[in-house]
Amino acid sequence: MEEKEKNTGFEVVDIANEMKDSFLDYSMSVIVQRALPDVRDGLKPVHRRILHAMNALNMTPGSAHKKSARIVGEVIGKYHPHGDTAVYDSMVRMAQDFSYRYPLVDGHGNFGSLDGDEAAAMRYTEARMSKISMEMMRDINKDTVDFVDNYDGEEKEPVVLPSRIPNLLVNGSMGIAVGMATNIPPHNLKETADAICAFMDNPDITVPELMEFLPGPDFPTGGIILGRRGIRQAYETGRGSLQVRSRYRVEELTGGRKRIIFYEIPFSVNKASLIAKMAALIRDKAIQGVTYLNDESNREGIRIVMDLKKDAQEDVILNQLFHLTPLQSGFGINMLALENGRPKQLTLKEIIHDYVEHQVEVIRRKTAFDLKKAQERAHILEGLRIALDHLDEIINTIRSSRSDEAGLNAELCDRFGFSYEQSRAILAMQMKRLSGLERDKIESEYETLLKAIEDYKDILNREERVVQIIKDDLKEVVDKYGDKRRTEISSNYVDMDDEDLIPKEHVIITMTATGYIKRQPVSTYHSQNRGGKGIKSLTLNEEDNVEHMISMSTHSHLLLFTNLGRVYRLKGYNIPNASRTAKGTPIVNVMDLQPGETIRTLLPVPENKDAYESLIFVTKNGVVKRTPVSEFDSINRNGKLAITLRPEDELKFVKGTTGNDDVLIAGSNGKAIRFSEKQIRMMGRTAAGVSGFNTDGGEVVGLALSHEGDSLLSVSANGFGKRTSVDEFSCRNRGGKGMYAIHMTEKTGPLVSLMAVHGDEDAMIVASDGVMIRITLKDVGEYSRQTQGLKLINLNDGATVTKLSLVHPEDESLEDEIVEITDSSDASSTANPIQNNDDPAVGQDTDIQSAS
Repeated sequence: MEEKEKNTGFEVVDIANEMKDSFLDYSMSVIVQRALPDVRDGLKPVHRRILHAMNALNMTPGSAHKKSARIVGEVIGKYHPHGDTAVYDSMVRMAQDFSYRYPLVDGHGNFGSLDGDEAAAMRYTEARMSKISMEMMRDINKDTVDFVDNYDGEEKEPVVLPSRIPNLLVNGSMGIAVGMATNIPPHNLKETADAICAFMDNPDITVPELMEFLPGPDFPTGGIILGRRGIRQAYETGRGSLQVRSRYRVEELTGGRKRIIFYEIPFSVNKASLIAKMAALIRDKAIQGVTYLNDESNREGIRIVMDLKKDAQEDVILNQLFHLTPLQSGFGINMLALENGRPKQLTLKEIIHDYVEHQVEVIRRKTAFDLKKAQERAHILEGLRIALDHLDEIINTIRSSRSDEAGLNAELCDRFGFSYEQSRAILAMQMKRLSGLERDKIESEYETLLKAIEDYKDILNREERVVQIIKDDLKEVVDKYGDKRRTEISSNYVDMDDEDLIPKEHVIITMTATGYIKRQPVSTYHSQNRGGKGIKSLTLNEEDNVEHMISMSTHSHLLLFTNLGRVYRLKGYNIPNASRTAKGTPIVNVMDLQPGETIRTLLPVPENKDAYESLIFVTKNGVVKRTPVSEFDSINRNGKLAITLRPEDELKFVKGTTGNDDVLIAGSNGKAIRFSEKQIRMMGRTAAGVSGFNTDGGEVVGLALSHEGDSLLSVSANGFGKRTSVDEFSCRNRGGKGMYAIHMTEKTGPLVSLMAVHGDEDAMIVASDGVMIRITLKDVGEYSRQTQGLKLINLNDGATVTKLSLVHPEDESLEDEIVEITDSSDASSTANPIQNNDDPAVGQDTDIQSAS
C-alpha cells in the first residue's frame, strides 16, 4: 500500500494539522498583507499601492484628473492581485472628506455621501493625488525606504512610504483581520505634530502631559466627545471607548415653540438611517412632543430640523434621542497596528515613538543619499577644475589619440590621474564650459557642494540635527495643511442617568390600604365644583381603599415611612406609572419591606435642602419627635429605623419643619392641639419621642404646621368639610387634649383628616370605594371651629372619605379617556350657614341639598 502511494506521487498528511497550518498561513496573510496598517505610515498595503501607482503615473495635484478605472487597473495589474472592487472602494474612502480627516485622494465625481450612497462606478469617476498625499511620497526616490518585488517579480513597490505626516494618527484606520481588529480614530494634524515635538523634546513624557498637546481624537464630522476618561485609557493602554454626541442648537419659533437643529453627527453614522430611526421613534410615540422632522442638509453641511410642541421639554427629548438613536454613538478605540511586521496593541507613546524612529531613518537615509550624490558631483567638479587648468594638454591628447572612447578614457586617466567618471565627464563637456564665466560657475558650484557635504556629514553625526529636521518638516506640513479642531471635547460630562430620559412633571402618587401604589399626571384629575361626584381613579376590591395620596415631581425624592417606624427612599419616577383606573403595583415589588410592615406616610423631599430644618414625627397615640433632616440623607434599599415605637403604637405622620413652626395635631374625636415645635427638643433617629397630644381614646388623624397655611381644612368621614382660621387655635403646652376643630355628629362622622391650607389650592378627596374628586378650596368657605362644615363630596352608599391631599391648581386639560361625573344641582349651589336651634352655642353648616 505504501509502495503504491509512493508510486502515485501522493503524500499522506494529517488533515487536522494541514487545516491548522493552512489557516494560520491564511490568517497571517490577512493580518499582514490586507487588514492592519503599518505603524510607520498608517497605511494598509492596498492604500500604499494606490498612492504608489498614482505617483508612478504622475497623477499629482498639478495634473489633470484621470479615470478611476485606469488607476484601479494599474494597481491590480502591477501591485495588488485582488478584486477591483476592493481597490476602488479603498480609493473612494481615501477621497471622502467625511471618512478621512485629511483625504489622500482628490476625487472628481460622485464619491458617495453620509447617507450611505455608494460612489458611482469607476468608469464615471476621476481622481488624482491630493496635495497632502504628496507629503506621504516626498523623497521616496532618494532611497528613504526599501523596495521589494511585486507579486510577479516584474515591478518594484515600496515596503512603506516616507510619510512626512503622522498618517496613522491624523487619519486613523479601521480594519478586521482574523481574530483581531483595529479601530484608530483620526486626530488633528497640528495637535498631533505638537505632541510629536513634545515627545522628541522629552522621551519620558507621560500620557497626561501628551494630552495637553493632543487632547483627543478629532473626527472629520465634528461632534462632541463626552469626557476624557476613555481617551486617556485608550492612550495609555491602546484600548478604550468614548461617546460622541451630535452638535445642535435650539432656536425659538413663534408662539413659544422651539426648533432643534442638528448640524454635526458622530463619525461613521449613516445619516439616512439615523433620520429613519428618529422618525420611527416619533411615529411610535417612544419620543413625544415632536411636530416636524426633516433632513435639510445640502452642500453647505448637515441640517436635521426638528420642531417641538409648545409645551415640550427639549432637554428631555434631546436626552431620549441621544439614548435611543445614533445621535450619540460609542466609538471603541483599538490601536492595533503592525510593528516590525507583527501585530501589536500600541499606546499613544508607542505610536509616536515608532513614527519618530521611522522619520529618523528616513532623514538619515535621505541625508546619506544626498551626501553620496553631492560627493559624486564634487568628484566630477574636481576633475573639471583640473581639466580647465590643463586644458591645452587635454585637447592635444584628445586630438592625437587614435583610440575609441574607452581607450581615450584610459589615456586621460593614466596621464592626468583622473578617475573613470571624471574622464567621462571631461569628454562629455561642451565647448561653452571653457569660457571664463563657466569656470566661475564650476568653482561656485564646487564650493557650495563642499559646504553641503559638511552639512550632510554633520546631520549624520548629530542626532539633534535629525530631530530638528523632523520638527521643521512637521512645522512646514502644519503651516500648509493644518486646520482648527472640529470635534469638541467636553470635560464636564457625567454619564447620563435614566432620570434624564424622564420628563419633569408633577404627579399624584396614590397608595391603597393593601399596598398598591402608582403615579399619574396631575392633569388626570380636573377641578370640579364642590359637591361633585368625582371620577373613578382606580378599581378596588371591596376590602381595599385608598389610604395615601401626595403630589410631587417625578425627579424629587420620596421618603416612605412605615407603621414600624422605618423609612425608605425612592425617586418619584421609581413609582410605576399606571392608568387612571388601574389598581397599581404592589409596594413589595417596588421596595423590600419587612414582614408585617406597611406604608403609613409618604413625604416628598423638596429640592431645596434648606427648606426643612427637621422632620417631626407623630404616632397614632400622640407621641411626637423632632429629628434633623440630615439623619435621612443616606437611606439604602433595606431602609433605616426612623423612630423607636412604644408597644401598641405606630407611626402616623411625618412632616418637615422650619424650626419656628407651630404644630397642630388633630384626633378622630374632632379635637386639635396647637403648640410650638420648640417644645420638642431635637432627638436622634432612633429616639422614641415625647407626649404631644392626648387622644382621649381616639387616634391621631391630622398634622398641620403653621408655615403650611393660615387656615385649617378639616374633612369628616361622611364628606363634610370646612376651612378654619389657625388663629382660632390658641397655643398650649404639648400633651394636652386640645380644643374642638369640628362639630362632630352622626351625620358628619368622625374626623378623618386635618391639614393647613392657604385657600388657593385644590383638594383631592379620596373615598373608600376608590372615587376621587378634585375641588378648588376657593369654593370652600372659612367657618369657626365649632361648625360642621359643608358637603364636599357626595359619597356612594357605604363609602366614606379615607384620604385628603392638596395639589396646586394648574391650567390643564383632561385626557381624552377621562369622563367627569357631576351633579348639576350642586354645580350652581352656594353655602348658607344654618344655626343649630337645638344648641345655639354650637354653629352648624349643612349641605345646600339638605337645606333645600
